[in-house]
Amino acid sequence: MAASVAGAFAGAAPRIRSIDVFPVAYPVTGYFRFFSKPERPSVFVRITCEDGMTGWGQSVPIPSWSYETTESVVSTIRGYLAPALLGGDPLDIAGAHRQMNRAISPSFSTGMPMAKAGIDLALHDLAGKLAGRSVAALWGRKPLERIPISWTVNARNLEEAEKLLEDGRKLGYRHFNIKVAPDPKFDLALARVVRKFAPDCFLWADANGGYDTASALAVAPKLADAGVNVFEQPVAANRLSGFRELKKQGAMPILMDEGVVSSVELVEFIRLGLLDGVAMKPARTAGLWDARRQIEILNEAGLLVLGSGLTDPDVSLAASLILFGAFQVKYPAALNGLQFLAASHLKQPFALEDGTLRVPTGPGLGVEVTL
Repeated sequence: MAASVAGAFAGAAPRIRSIDVFPVAYPVTGYFRFFSKPERPSVFVRITCEDGMTGWGQSVPIPSWSYETTESVVSTIRGYLAPALLGGDPLDIAGAHRQMNRAISPSFSTGMPMAKAGIDLALHDLAGKLAGRSVAALWGRKPLERIPISWTVNARNLEEAEKLLEDGRKLGYRHFNIKVAPDPKFDLALARVVRKFAPDCFLWADANGGYDTASALAVAPKLADAGVNVFEQPVAANRLSGFRELKKQGAMPILMDEGVVSSVELVEFIRLGLLDGVAMKPARTAGLWDARRQIEILNEAGLLVLGSGLTDPDVSLAASLILFGAFQVKYPAALNGLQFLAASHLKQPFALEDGTLRVPTGPGLGVEVTL
């Protein structure tokens, strides 16, 4: 990307002058298993160049999903990532990731990926604005105009599930994803209710690592018989032998999520035959730089790419839509920010249109932050 953006300038690009962070919480409007408080934390990131041009990013930590918190994102950016990048070239996104990985080193995988994602998104936004082009255009890709969105059914009982399904349909959703584990009996009943309600929908079950291997192996063929199309993260991220057994069983496509942070381990997992695809989240992969590479790897291997998220609001949602649109992801995306969150800090908030979201096309990430 650096070369294509640099070509828009007669001379050198302006250097990075400042990096600021703004913690912001969004009200949560309904029950969702990962939010113990009625709010969804996030951290806006603003990178400003010497000429005053700004780029906006957003980190979206969920401590109950992974280890990063609002406080750790803020302290990591202020104390480690920002000092490593000040004075640098905003167009050298690959170099920025090298600098960030020196400041906060990986262990098994990328260290503090959600904090780094906020920086990465701001750099992509800035690069596009400096070039006067969208991020997809900088990649040389023509994106989809709209992406169909999947409605999340995170129900505690079947009566609640039926109401959630009706609520989703009234809003225009046609596809559904269900949160499952650890109760196989309830999960099967839930899958049957959803499939009966929407016979033609794409039905996606996400266990978030909540089954042990034996339970996952027992429930997978039953979920398939109940009409589930894909099974995401059936066992914990570090239970690699469990993924191998489920892949070998072949009851339905097995997706990884939490355990795939960088393209390094993705390549290893593919070589080991552990998965049929990935539920892709730019927030999990330290932003768009590596997420783009991961999709290229999956496409080269002939594996599934599904668009997913972390209940993303605003800038993080824009980045996800751009990524999935640019790579023409063909399945409904499990992006449930509009479903569970109130308020927006965009001049033009996202709005569902006939069960779809429009892919931003303006310069950079195509949204204007109003903080």
